[in-house]
Amino acid sequence: MTAHEDGLPALTRLLARGGVAVLSGAGLSTESGIPDYRGPDGIRRHRAPMTYQEFLAGEPARRRYWARSHAGRAVIAGARPNAGHLAVARLRAAGPLASVITQNVDGLHRAAGTTDAVELHGGLDRVICLSCAAISPRAELDERLAALNPAFRDAGSRINPDGDVELPDDLVTSFTVADCARCGGVLKPDVVFFGENVPKARVEHCYRLVDEARALLVLGSSLAVLSGLRFVRRTANAGKPVAIINQGPTRADDLATLHLDRPLGETLTALAERLGA
Repeated sequence: MTAHEDGLPALTRLLARGGVAVLSGAGLSTESGIPDYRGPDGIRRHRAPMTYQEFLAGEPARRRYWARSHAGRAVIAGARPNAGHLAVARLRAAGPLASVITQNVDGLHRAAGTTDAVELHGGLDRVICLSCAAISPRAELDERLAALNPAFRDAGSRINPDGDVELPDDLVTSFTVADCARCGGVLKPDVVFFGENVPKARVEHCYRLVDEARALLVLGSSLAVLSGLRFVRRTANAGKPVAIINQGPTRADDLATLHLDRPLGETLTALAERLGA
């Protein structure tokens, strides 16, 4: 079934039986002002994000990352859950949704009330030291970076999905990076960069949630990367339904039982209302 007039009733029937796991992507957060990686045509909107290998390569790359991330921090920190996040929280609390896995790093599922959402790729509100593994709040680092760079001015042109912005070279080269306050090691956002592996224990936990579910609902993801696609393949291979709500095609359309091509916020709100959530 593809998107048409009967798509929402069919999805309502699927969720009414309960036991549905959710896999959400960047498309769910666009209504909160955070852009997604790809448009409805599937083409990447922005430059490729910094890879883990680039970040580890040396101080210049890390300075570039932290300068851009510091400039874009206000947008990410100020983002609020939209109707889609709130509807997911209502459906999780009411019972139709058994679990929520998100590829997003913006923390908006938690802010909306889905406190047990599994953040597959981590969260931008935390920082980890690559030497001593200490995890600290990003807000603390923000204060330290502001103190180290009192003359820094936000001249960012456009926020990217991973929370940074494009900056002029002169602002990047003059930026001072903060080291770990505990051991002096290299700090990294507690997120999985491109080219970095999701922790094995986290992946196994997500596999268990998918295996325990009766169906999988994908929200706002083109499934272009394997980290999310593998859960769709696992569900389909087990003979269980896969439903997708996404504006534009996805890499797993051939595996989907149902695909609705429509806005996430209004669709999920209507779905929650139909199910009395």
